[in-house]
Amino acid sequence: MSNQFKAEVFQNQYLPQGVREVHAIMTVSVEAGEGIAATSSTSRLFGIICDTSGSMGGGKIHAARDAIVKAVNLLPEDAHFFIVTGAAKANVVFPVSPATFEKKQQAIASVKNILANGGTLMSTWLAEALKQFQKMPNVVRQALLLTDGQNDDSDEQQLKKVLQQCEEVFQCDCRGVGTDWRVAQLQLIAGKLLGTTDIIPKAEMMSADFRAILEKAMSKDVSDVAMRLWTPQGAKILFCKQVSPDIVDLTHRAKPVKPQVIDYPTGAWGVKESRDYHFCIEVNPGNVGDEMLAGRASLVYTLNGTETKIAEARILATWTDDDAKSTKIDRQVAHYTGQAELAQSIQEGLEARAQGDIEMATAKLGKAVKLAHESGNEATAKLLKTVVDIQDAPTGTVRLKREVAKEDAMALETRSTKTTRIPKS
Repeated sequence: MSNQFKAEVFQNQYLPQGVREVHAIMTVSVEAGEGIAATSSTSRLFGIICDTSGSMGGGKIHAARDAIVKAVNLLPEDAHFFIVTGAAKANVVFPVSPATFEKKQQAIASVKNILANGGTLMSTWLAEALKQFQKMPNVVRQALLLTDGQNDDSDEQQLKKVLQQCEEVFQCDCRGVGTDWRVAQLQLIAGKLLGTTDIIPKAEMMSADFRAILEKAMSKDVSDVAMRLWTPQGAKILFCKQVSPDIVDLTHRAKPVKPQVIDYPTGAWGVKESRDYHFCIEVNPGNVGDEMLAGRASLVYTLNGTETKIAEARILATWTDDDAKSTKIDRQVAHYTGQAELAQSIQEGLEARAQGDIEMATAKLGKAVKLAHESGNEATAKLLKTVVDIQDAPTGTVRLKREVAKEDAMALETRSTKTTRIPKS
């Protein structure tokens, strides 16, 4: 089977004399039909990592067992899976196995015996999951990590060390159930492992969330795809970010391949998937009339040691003294610059609110309301309404709500990086 990758660049290539920064948005989509094909990996390995510390006792552990059983039953027969639980140390409930009917039944029997007890050292859970993933190196490898609590502070350095070892071995979506976990902790894990973070407000919602994550994981069939950026001599990449479907800064994940060529990890892809990336490249400025290839962005993936280029797009720069050309901001670039500003305003507003700085919180969250309104980001606008009373969205006039459910504030924080695409005109 093969996927068809397409790449398209949006930018205003015209720059005033002396300007060095070139911005571009690259849209990558995967579909059947025309494009550059990538042969899919033959199998998928899905790992479930479940918190079984003492705080998971009672209704949560019952709901977690239930959700894991339903997820195992949904696994396609051509997939592999494993289950790891964790408290102060990790436990392999079920090792890597094919998702046959017999193996699923054995796994379900083991899951029914899971109990909640002990502390929370997430580094041990991830280290154990890593060992399982390393058993199948040439497949699409994805995990789901569920917790209801905070990682022990003593584990901070070890967690960072283990995350480094896990990077680019597997991807991991993180979910926090209830409101006693820390958003920043799960975002650290998901960020390093190219996954998502979200809240499951109530234990009974776990099954539906697990199902959605599993379905998405099973749709991926090309793993270890890298965004490769070539830039001319003397140029510098200021940033590389995924900006849709959510904001993921890849700048610090740069891996030099050879002089002037850098790779950024993008993880696994599936059919009908589409993502947008924002590049900013600093080049040596040209004179009026000069044209330059400021960058070449391509997607590459490696299967069994063979590297294949699956999509490519060019980033251009032309210097002009025509103000009408050089002052025009590309709609895509402007849109995603606004979405990044929206996410930052929400995060700064919630931080100010937590510290009791009402004036700053009102200003920042008001700005977020204005930006969400302007960009048509209805999902974020709806979440903002749980934290502020909106008096006038176009001007960002708001008043902070006195009483805000903790789960609403956490949902806004975890989903602040979700973007919307540019509205079709």
